[in-house]
This record gives sequence, C-alpha cells and structure tokens, in this order.
Amino acid sequence: MAKGNFDATGLIAPLMMRMPLGLIMMAHGSQKLLGLFGGQGLTATLRSFEDKLGIPPIFTLLAIIAEFGGGFGVLTGFLTRLSAAGISTVMLVAIYKVHWQHGFFLNMQCLPGRGHGIEYDIALLGMALYLVIAGGGRWCLDRLVFRG
Repeated sequence: MAKGNFDATGLIAPLMMRMPLGLIMMAHGSQKLLGLFGGQGLTATLRSFEDKLGIPPIFTLLAIIAEFGGGFGVLTGFLTRLSAAGISTVMLVAIYKVHWQHGFFLNMQCLPGRGHGIEYDIALLGMALYLVIAGGGRWCLDRLVFRG
C-alpha cells in the first residue's frame, strides 16, 4: 500500500466489528455449551430447544457450534467469513423462532411474560453480514494462514 493511500478506517473497521461480535457470540455459546455465565449447559439446552422451540438436537448442536466456534473464529479472524455466515444463520433463526413474536424492541423493563424483540438480533446480524462481505480485515489469522 502506498503511503499516500493509507486508509486507517479500512484497516481497523473489520477488527472493531470482529471483537465485540466474537466476544458476544462466544459468551452466548458458552452458556449453551458449558453452562457458564448462568447458562444451562449442553444437555439442558438440547432438551429446551427441542421441547420449547421444536428444534431438533442436531440443529441445536450446529447452532451452539456456530455461536461458540463461530464467535472464536470471528474474534481471532480465523475462517472469518464462514464463522460470520454461521452466526448470521443463528441470528436469522433466533429472529424467526424466538423474537419476532415480541416485536422490534428489547423488553427493557424485563416485564414478566414478555420476551425481547428483534432489535439486538438485527444488530448482531448486521455485524456478521458485514464480516461475511468484507472478511476479517488486515489483522486476522486468515491472512497468515491463507497467504497466496
């Protein structure tokens, strides 16, 4: 890159998108997989998704992999586009199966019997789609692993 064409935004933007999305998705995935952060763990998550949402265990397992593994991939910039595509799919399913019925906005007052709307999922979906299109940027493992 020539010195006169230095674009700091293009260099840092993917990293600034990857870090929060990766951390958020890894945290949610670790709730489902490992029971961390108040989560229920793998067995209970598999049962819950099947009983409450009608999602077969194999698809729940794929969603957990997309959240935890995809979050790690996005955070480190390894297989960024694939990781972000998995996260995008999880967000679309969450919007459709869980949050659509509650409208757009989050339940900020945490009113009992009312779930969260789709706004948070749309924000995460937008971040993931950006990475599907743009890739991991300059500071990612993809550039080291897949040179040439």
